[in-house]
Amino acid sequence: MLDLLALALAGIHFGVPLLYYSYLKRRYLNKPWNIKIDENYKPKVTVIVPTYKEAKFIWSKLDNLYAQEYPKSLIEVIVVDSKSDDGTVDLVKEWASKHLGFNIRLIEEDRRYGKFHALQTALREVDPSSKVIVFTDADAFWERNALNNALSYFADPSVGSVTGSIVYITPINGGKYLENTYREFYNMVRVAESRKYATPVHNGPFLAIRTSLLRRFGLPDFPGSDDSAFGSFIAFAGYRAIQVSDVIVKEPVRGNQLYRKVRRAQHLLLSFLKTKQYVKKLGVYMRTKPFERIWKVEWWLHVINPWLLIVCAALLVMGAFYGSFTALMLLGVGLMLLTLKAYRTWVLQQLYLVIAAIRNLWTREIAWAK
Repeated sequence: MLDLLALALAGIHFGVPLLYYSYLKRRYLNKPWNIKIDENYKPKVTVIVPTYKEAKFIWSKLDNLYAQEYPKSLIEVIVVDSKSDDGTVDLVKEWASKHLGFNIRLIEEDRRYGKFHALQTALREVDPSSKVIVFTDADAFWERNALNNALSYFADPSVGSVTGSIVYITPINGGKYLENTYREFYNMVRVAESRKYATPVHNGPFLAIRTSLLRRFGLPDFPGSDDSAFGSFIAFAGYRAIQVSDVIVKEPVRGNQLYRKVRRAQHLLLSFLKTKQYVKKLGVYMRTKPFERIWKVEWWLHVINPWLLIVCAALLVMGAFYGSFTALMLLGVGLMLLTLKAYRTWVLQQLYLVIAAIRNLWTREIAWAK
């Protein structure tokens, strides 16, 4: 009985995402956008870059923004520094002095308050004529056409936000980050969901939002919220929140990967648990059938599905302990499959979500910190 139950749970755990992936790829990945995309739409745009000890990247980041194939007279850049002590501020000032024709402003906070506070500070300084605000990170490098491509989608008034597709920078030795295996799957799903209607998760390295919506709703600030919550937040408010494949962002993998992935998973879980009720509390919730269906599947995949794998593994270990050859064989097959990159990547993502769910039991107040 334990073996049969474990097999059933494994079938559900792997079957649901595989069916969803196949469904999206077949039905929506190459479907027309049903959005008015106008490459000649050139609104005023504000790019906000929060920084804290980003001396290693900030000069290259500003060069990257300056190199965008978009009229420089229509770009406003606001850098908000949270009391860095590594020379970040001096580098921003020096860069600005060498590019006097470029509209860049530096805001220096008197201490480190966190990312949410930095973004709030920057929003108060946005030019009133700005139609779109783009949040980004100092270590996120956009392809030259990223800004131009993203803004063309805002020609359609139904579009509330646009996020980019992330590719992690390949190591110097030519190897490929395991992260990119995950990202290839992730990007495909997000773009296909967007073509259907909207995707519930957005990416901080390139997050463009219609200014009027930010002025109307503000930043989501429920405990655990961060930039990943914007997709669901905008979609629940009745607008299309999309990830597009022609806005490419290249980003290095930095810091302790276990900590980074678990913390990201914590925010994602809290977003799926709280965003909908938060939007309803604000009184701006608008139900759309296509997004409700997407939301339900993604909610299952993030909140419930990872635990099926854990229970399945526990049942097989119990079966093997009590002498089940079938359980022992299935455990062996599972361990052998870990040699496959795609399978290993999937299992790791599930473990991150499980660890995050446990951590959220006592760290539920995390919000926007770097």
